[in-house]
Amino acid sequence: MPFVTVLITDEGANDAQKAEIIAQITETLRVTLGKDPALTHVVIQEVPVAAWGVGGLPCLEFRMGVG
Repeated sequence: MPFVTVLITDEGANDAQKAEIIAQITETLRVTLGKDPALTHVVIQEVPVAAWGVGGLPCLEFRMGVG
């Protein structure tokens, strides 16, 4: 029973996009590992962009090339 957690920033992924992520990850596990889609769990967690860091910087500063 696979359990996949996807972390994304809270910058506006809509329900249709989230559904597509869930479907594609489920299909990848079915095709690649032979996992039963009925037993595959995918959870999308949205993290405030202010709480996300990349390369030792807050995400927004990293994107601006600060540092």
